[in-house]
Amino acid sequence: MNTANNKRRKESVEKIEKVFMELLQTKELKEITVSNICKETGLNRSTFYANYLDVYDLALKLKEKLEMDFFSRFRFGDPENENSGALRMFNHIKENQIFYKTYFKLGYDESHKIMIYDEKLAEQFFVNKNIEYHIEFFRHGLNAIIKMWLENGCKETPEEMAEILKLEYSGRKID
Repeated sequence: MNTANNKRRKESVEKIEKVFMELLQTKELKEITVSNICKETGLNRSTFYANYLDVYDLALKLKEKLEMDFFSRFRFGDPENENSGALRMFNHIKENQIFYKTYFKLGYDESHKIMIYDEKLAEQFFVNKNIEYHIEFFRHGLNAIIKMWLENGCKETPEEMAEILKLEYSGRKID
């Protein structure tokens, strides 16, 4: 029986997701077919369709999985703290580069759902002036930095990336 917690089903889903993400690195979403995925994974089409409606459903479920994983792991806090959410985030991105490349390639970053922002921290630095603009600027800037880091193969360490982010907040009090 193919239940949600079935080990074989989990392994099949992991294979499908892995191959899908690999294919997305060289193809556009509209170019990927269920046949491509099944051929690469060695799984039957029925296995694919037992878990997904089509490749677009697979893309959506993968997005939701990444967002849930991200939210469960990170809570941003004090940028002065070396164990801050920023450092944990950059470590996670480096360890899961293909996952994040996939997320950005699919354009899901436009919704900013993966971006957690601590408004209390913004209030501390910006003294309640134009916080909404700052948050939007910060989200787009952080996404751009992450994309650039990924495109460059994550050459800088997560610590260096967290430091870059921390320096963006240094001396930012606006009265």
